[in-house]
Amino acid sequence: MGDGTVEGYNVVKAPITALTRATLAEMDMNVKTVDKTKNQFALGILYWLLNRDIDIANKFLANKFHDKPDLITANQKVLRAGYHYAETIEALHTTYYIAPATDRKGKFRNITGNEAVAWGLMAAAEKAGLQLFLGSYPITPASEILQELSKRKHLGVKCFQAEDEIAGICSALGASYAGALAATTTSGPGLALKGEAVGLAVMTELPLVIVNVQRGGPATGLPTKPEQSDLMQALYGRNGESPVVVIAASSPANCFDYAYKACKIALERMVPVILLTDGYLANGSELWPVPAMKNLPEIKPRFAKENDPEYQPYKRDPETLAREWAIPGMEGLRHRVGGLEKADVTGEVSHNAINHQKMTEYREDKVQRVVDMVPDLEVIGDKNADLLVIGWGGTFGAILSAVEDLREKNYSIAMTHFNYIKPLPKNTADVLKTHKKIIVCENNLGQFANYLRSQHPQFNYIRFNKIQGLPFMVFELKEKFIEILEEK
Repeated sequence: MGDGTVEGYNVVKAPITALTRATLAEMDMNVKTVDKTKNQFALGILYWLLNRDIDIANKFLANKFHDKPDLITANQKVLRAGYHYAETIEALHTTYYIAPATDRKGKFRNITGNEAVAWGLMAAAEKAGLQLFLGSYPITPASEILQELSKRKHLGVKCFQAEDEIAGICSALGASYAGALAATTTSGPGLALKGEAVGLAVMTELPLVIVNVQRGGPATGLPTKPEQSDLMQALYGRNGESPVVVIAASSPANCFDYAYKACKIALERMVPVILLTDGYLANGSELWPVPAMKNLPEIKPRFAKENDPEYQPYKRDPETLAREWAIPGMEGLRHRVGGLEKADVTGEVSHNAINHQKMTEYREDKVQRVVDMVPDLEVIGDKNADLLVIGWGGTFGAILSAVEDLREKNYSIAMTHFNYIKPLPKNTADVLKTHKKIIVCENNLGQFANYLRSQHPQFNYIRFNKIQGLPFMVFELKEKFIEILEEK
């Protein structure tokens, strides 16, 4: 290429489009259709390069296009052409074999982040003994969660593809009022539209899971590109004091775990929970050990008891401040709900100034008390390293690789990663105070660094931001860390 970007790599300049067209020249197909098959040529090269059985792809294509025999033939021919091309060119002088892992036993499957979110929601519903309801509007890059759950009617899932984002979350909130595990999925523009209804969930103190698969913005922005710029929106993007729990997944596979945990927090603490993923995690895939339901943490919804003479809609658990969940049809538990401020304990409409401050503080304190469900931060590396690297959400993999590479070269560096944003882990200050320098790496202009500064202002945070619709590359992280470590 001449600019040094592929220096050190073995570049194979394969004329894929031309060879694909030559392969299918005798088939009566238009150029547009022919060109759509060229990915199979590249796949054929990879099958040869990685010593994989090409019949696996042939069977997949036969199944995918089972009612279109011409497309089966065309794609399989191009696949074979790519395979044989790799066999014959000198540029590819070796093949690679990846041995199966021997240290991980069990049942595994390949899973994307969006699929993992869908399965995490379903697992939580089964564990809680509730029906799962998803009310959503399709939006890139979150649409696959809706699509995956819409296939699972046989597992008791109810999906409602709403006419807009507002209807999606309002239907989910109605399902929560009726006693379902309710969720809604979206991306940044959709979360903006859902803001008022999130506030209604905060006021009514109903369990609700809101999944935000972040993308580049603002406005329509970069719909297919990842970004982490919705953090402040998740924390504060609503009118009034409107606190919610905010957590973030950090790999395609653990999207399952954090979707499950979001449901557990929502159902046991009667709060809305926002789960942040991003386009990088949503469309990325990872090997996932399929868990046994018996091994997943227990989920205990906070249902009220019928005909309880002491029931009050906003009577709170003294430890968690969670109210009880009384759904329509429960004998003797009729009560008022709505968006107007509630009187403490009774839930009646109240415009009393002192009561409003008390209820506002209750709602914030209830979210902060979720900290007892949050595991402590872990440090990878020396707990007294010269440089502590902080990340959150989908930056985990790149940061881990960069830090481990530098540790092998005896640099004094460590990392910690945040999956729980609000509330922060209770040992956050203890982790931060033992390092000389702290750098926060994120795919925005410094939102998490600013949030950390607001919560723990006693520390100095160096910021390293990339907001190009692209994830961090390991080499650019290493260059930045070395620059800081070698500063005089």
